[in-house]
Amino acid sequence: MPLTVHESSVGVVVARLQALAKCLAKAEAHCAARKIDPAVLLATRLFPDMFALSRQVQLACDFAKGCSARLAGVDNPSHADTEASFSELQERIGKTIAFAQSIPAEKFQGAETRAIALTVARQPVEMSGRDYLLHQALPNFYFHVTTAYAILRHCGVELGKGDFMGRG
Repeated sequence: MPLTVHESSVGVVVARLQALAKCLAKAEAHCAARKIDPAVLLATRLFPDMFALSRQVQLACDFAKGCSARLAGVDNPSHADTEASFSELQERIGKTIAFAQSIPAEKFQGAETRAIALTVARQPVEMSGRDYLLHQALPNFYFHVTTAYAILRHCGVELGKGDFMGRG
């Protein structure tokens, strides 16, 4: 059976978001055990011109839901980007997973050739669903998930590759 766009999009983003949620749970426990204000980790950046941990998680969720919505041809829900705690970020991840999983696989039929219109670097762009998935949505999604993981490791949270892969 050939690989489907639904498996390549929803299946991928849900698995990584579930792993990210577990990493955030470990980060919250790390803060509690070491008496670190969670706001410190949530505001941590790898470099001054990069987004903080909380924004990395928000953007990972945005790319996950945007990818799912655009490829399925359904409305992309909007989130306010107001999360200020681990529990609020967990809630956002949960809402994103629930949204992606709520889209029937049939909605992805023909998605690889569907025209996807979006704005990239403040410029309107149109591409096929295939190109969008492979060259826009998934790379951006992985960038933000990986950066969130790297921030947590940088802060001393005991995580390994298995955690990133969802086996931790």
